[in-house]
Amino acid sequence: MAGFTHLFIPGPTNIPEEVRQAMNLPMEDMRAASFPNLTLPLFEDIKKVFKNETGRVFIFPSSGTGAWEAAMTNVLSPGDRVLMSRFGQFSHLWVDMAERLGFEVDVIDCEWGTGVPLDLYAERLRADKAHRIKAVFCTQNETATGVTSDVAGCRAALDATNHPALLFVDGVSSIGSIDFRQEEWGVDCAVSGSQKGFMLPAGLGFLSVSKKALAASRVATHRRCYFSFEDMIRANDTGYFPYTPATQLLRGLRASLDLIAEEGLDNIFARHHRLAEGVRKAVDAWGLKLCAKAPQWHSDTVSAVLVPEGIDSAEVVKRAYRAYQTSLGGGLNKVAGKVFRIGHLGWLNEVMVLASLSAAELALLDCGVRLAPGSGVAAAIEHFRRTAAMPVAEAA
Repeated sequence: MAGFTHLFIPGPTNIPEEVRQAMNLPMEDMRAASFPNLTLPLFEDIKKVFKNETGRVFIFPSSGTGAWEAAMTNVLSPGDRVLMSRFGQFSHLWVDMAERLGFEVDVIDCEWGTGVPLDLYAERLRADKAHRIKAVFCTQNETATGVTSDVAGCRAALDATNHPALLFVDGVSSIGSIDFRQEEWGVDCAVSGSQKGFMLPAGLGFLSVSKKALAASRVATHRRCYFSFEDMIRANDTGYFPYTPATQLLRGLRASLDLIAEEGLDNIFARHHRLAEGVRKAVDAWGLKLCAKAPQWHSDTVSAVLVPEGIDSAEVVKRAYRAYQTSLGGGLNKVAGKVFRIGHLGWLNEVMVLASLSAAELALLDCGVRLAPGSGVAAAIEHFRRTAAMPVAEAA
């Protein structure tokens, strides 16, 4: 078919041309004397995205899932008790990993469409007089349901109860797109990946750790090898890695970090919020609802849209791809067949978002959803015009 195939899943995301070109180079020697000229500035500049001032960031050749495992196996010991909540596919997978790695998991199951239950976290922490809970886990952005949780609220719950537990955050689909302040919020381990807000292909797992987490890793007893902090620190301090790194992706990361610095994190967060609001206006105009139960949970990187009773969301996703060359995200686990997802993160602008909404409208109509053609797109256009940074002249 003619034209581009459009990508509006919540990761991998669209890659800027500057980043693609930066990765298009011959293979290089990862042990060359000049290689630290690339890597040492990378280690420092990626800390700025996490807003980590006193710790360090590890860059693993893995997905974000690998960085999850690196955080747990380096900082905790077998049998440690951890407090987690489950309200979507990815928070579920984090719980599953913790259980399989041998931790004692105190899991709070929440309604899908909500997020981290701060009141219940505070209650559990307050009751833990012996401080058996060694870590508290927060999925900042649940990609399956389009829900964002309050990381600062998790830190407040820990501080209010004077609890020494470490704070772990899954920021795979949030960091670099949604406000995140590791130092200010006292986050000890923050996980992200290359394929979302960092605008790269999948293949790099980022783990940003605090000084407290680094200290804990020196006494933790869980077995680790590939993800060993000790091995990484020894090699990274000289600009190298303990094994073959993904050199092309590191070149892309250099270009990505430069783009992030050029736009500025606050501007990036504002752009994502404005674009997400356009999607939410469209969903309202369609007469549909989000999976997120209330505005406090709305995500600025992904919207999970509930389809009407009797409609299979998987068919909407298939129709968008087969007929209109547009990839939308499908429903996962408990919301399979009930939602489709629009990813609106990374390198995108108003017109790209309007394209995603146009394809979604076409697919919804084709699948029998009753809505006024053009209604969602029109609502988003009005929002984008009303909130534009520069005034637009009235038509003659």
